[in-house]
Amino acid sequence: MSATVSSAAQQIFKRIVVHNKLLDEATAEKLLAKEPDPEKIIQFFVQNKKIKPELGQQLLGLYHKQLEKQAEAEAAAALSSTPAPSSAPRDAPDDLPLLELDTDDEETPSPTAARTGPDTPSRNVSEAKKETAPATPRSEKPAGRGQYDPAIVRILEAARAVKASDVHVKSGEIPLVRVAGALKELENYPKLEKEAVEAGLLTLVSEAQRERFLSTNDLDFCFDGGDGLGRFRTNFLRQHRGMDGIFRLISAEVPSFAQLKLPPMVKKFTEYKQGIVLITGPKGCGKTTTLAAMVDLINSNRPEHIITIEDPIEFVHPCKKGHVNQREVGAHTGAFANALRAALREAPDVIMVGEMRDLETTSLAITAAETGHLVFATLHTPDAIRTIDRVLDVFPPKEQGQIRSMVSESMRGIVSQLLLPSADGKNQELAVEILVNTTAIGNLIREEKTFQLRGIMQTGKRLGMQLMDDSLLELAKSGRITKEEAVAVSTEQARVRKELGL
Repeated sequence: MSATVSSAAQQIFKRIVVHNKLLDEATAEKLLAKEPDPEKIIQFFVQNKKIKPELGQQLLGLYHKQLEKQAEAEAAAALSSTPAPSSAPRDAPDDLPLLELDTDDEETPSPTAARTGPDTPSRNVSEAKKETAPATPRSEKPAGRGQYDPAIVRILEAARAVKASDVHVKSGEIPLVRVAGALKELENYPKLEKEAVEAGLLTLVSEAQRERFLSTNDLDFCFDGGDGLGRFRTNFLRQHRGMDGIFRLISAEVPSFAQLKLPPMVKKFTEYKQGIVLITGPKGCGKTTTLAAMVDLINSNRPEHIITIEDPIEFVHPCKKGHVNQREVGAHTGAFANALRAALREAPDVIMVGEMRDLETTSLAITAAETGHLVFATLHTPDAIRTIDRVLDVFPPKEQGQIRSMVSESMRGIVSQLLLPSADGKNQELAVEILVNTTAIGNLIREEKTFQLRGIMQTGKRLGMQLMDDSLLELAKSGRITKEEAVAVSTEQARVRKELGL
């Protein structure tokens, strides 16, 4: 019987199992050398409980369907006098579907663990999948069990190759990448079909996440494609053209202070034992990266308990000198406030809060700083003065007097950031404003005179303070950003123009 099986049929079988990551190519070829009939291989898997009968039926059905397509192509070629292909193409075409794999049941292991004899290579696909499987901190497993859509994977790989910060996979449009702060189309990519985008994006999520998206049309999560692909902070949404996916690329390693070009005072903020430090700025200015660098520095140098509360977890911190517990809102806790309240009873030394979004979270963060913890948090505010005003304005007027007193004592400092296009347009440069709490600044906060803080910050350079305008002037004078860019984002534009000679 095996003699009647064509090489084209064997190529089709191999293409299916490799495309679905049931076997690697070398193992598939080894099996076909021992048993040339793909149907017998599938029957062996089912009979020996290497795969479930349902999966065997899917595999057999797909194999027969591809055989029929090959036969139709050969018949059409014969009618048109065009030579038919001698075998199926080696690479899987875009229309080759993924099987609905179900390999979670321990009693029915996947065919990646199948052995047909002593000649079968000892390293099979199950081992290979361990190397590339997502190491996500979520408890939910991807619905496709790692069977990610190849087209989506290629787009994400291309985004990493061009050093993009973000990639937009859009229904009916060419994929976009953000490089050096500017959006542009990904080169050599066609417009993406609406149906292909939705089907492809949904291979990246667990069944629970899929159901959540289909019911709400919005989904935030962190996609982990493993060592080869990396981590992405991800948002799915539905709009009038169809489904879109926006991916923020996350570095595999936490960048150092030197790589981020952060001022020395930012490192000093990590040396405190208690108090609150706020990292602020607009979206995409690197707040999360700065926080990660600060947490990593403490983790590397001090034997302390660090709790991070994030939505979602982006940088993964292994335990070094410190002990790090990372909690994700939605997956590990109900809300920032819930996790913060619990953290006060979990003996932390350092607490990192991804974002102070509401009154309860802000109140608990300040309380944690007051009770002897070092707290890091972020806010979407452009500078130090407006950060303090934002924190205070969250509270009802009758409580603001007490909160002013608490903030004036527990605040250690504020770091406000901007990422700007470099003068050559190839990178981005970091502009930083730094407020260091002193007795004079604490008095101004208590007395509701935050409008006077700029003057003290301007004269407090020896203490590590810096106004955003001064940082912009330094970048423009050194040629790292254009003078026009510095003026456009400055607070006191007349002063910046004069200093730059415009």
